[in-house]
Amino acid sequence: MALQVHPDIRSLSPYVPGKPIDELQRELGLTRVIKLASNENPLGPSPKAVAALNGVQDTLHRYPDGGAYHLRQAIADRWKVGSEHIILGNGSDEILGLLARTFLTPGDEAIMADHTFVIYKMEVTAVHGKPVIVPLVSWTHDLESMVRAVTPRTRLLFICNPNNPTGTIVSAEAVDRLMARVPNDVIVAFDEAYFEYVRDSKFPDAMAYVKQGRNAIVLRTFSKIYGLAGLRIGYGVSTPEIIDFLNRVRPPFNANSLAQKAALAAMGDDAHVAKSRTVNAAGMEQIEKGLRALGVTPIPSEANFLYFDARRDGRQVFEALLREGIIVRHIEDTMLRVTIGQPDENTAFLQALKKVLARTSGVEADKK
Repeated sequence: MALQVHPDIRSLSPYVPGKPIDELQRELGLTRVIKLASNENPLGPSPKAVAALNGVQDTLHRYPDGGAYHLRQAIADRWKVGSEHIILGNGSDEILGLLARTFLTPGDEAIMADHTFVIYKMEVTAVHGKPVIVPLVSWTHDLESMVRAVTPRTRLLFICNPNNPTGTIVSAEAVDRLMARVPNDVIVAFDEAYFEYVRDSKFPDAMAYVKQGRNAIVLRTFSKIYGLAGLRIGYGVSTPEIIDFLNRVRPPFNANSLAQKAALAAMGDDAHVAKSRTVNAAGMEQIEKGLRALGVTPIPSEANFLYFDARRDGRQVFEALLREGIIVRHIEDTMLRVTIGQPDENTAFLQALKKVLARTSGVEADKK
């Protein structure tokens, strides 16, 4: 008997994560594999976060603090809001799902860019909402067109800033214009997973909208610069009213004990964050120069990755790099994304890419 599945769910494709290192080693018999696919911190977690996990095994039979008192208070103190403004998630991804489940009914609309984090469309579709897709302009969110796309059915508007996979940002001025025009009953979700890497002074202060009482939520994560991707912990900062509604559908104990302890310690390690920023900036320059030397122009990025046009079959380049022991991310067509690694990893990537490009045929492609 055929399964009865809603057409919206049947239309979805499962999220495909970056290829694991050990899987590639098993498949190809490689001794060294470099993963530059998932925008992880190549330095790993803060030593303070690792130390904080000592002895946690003695309490693993106990449920975690469901309210995550200490971590929520530390986040609230960092951003100068009350703890009632904070929600934790099993990664900030989970909070995206909570937003969709809480504020969308079938047929309600959520506005997002066409080249952005794929989870927005997935979560909106899963609750039978309507994703409204707005094309990028020069690889950047077109906020003017996004606000023009608002209708009486619009409930959510997603801004990934810096954007994944392009690494571009929208400026404070552009966001101010959008927030002046967007109806107050539309929740604007600022997904700022790569916030700590940003260097551009034009980057907006999205937290200010929350403090003004606007219907906005700012999402951050401990998976990127804090190096805790394996523990799955992120957070949102919003108005107490929005947080209250999200908590009504949030699963109990969604932030596990290890994640809470490690995240709390990581927040106190400013030296590790500063070192991570320095390594990323140097690596960004190294890979940018290397790509240009190969005739490849990357999109300027404010995150910890670069998006570039290989000007040939991107899947072919991706698979050829795998055989060289380098895992990057094929996004679509001729476009690939590479995470900034440590200097030797960046060098290995560029050397492998040089070999791959030399033996694959290039084709010009029209891009946005």
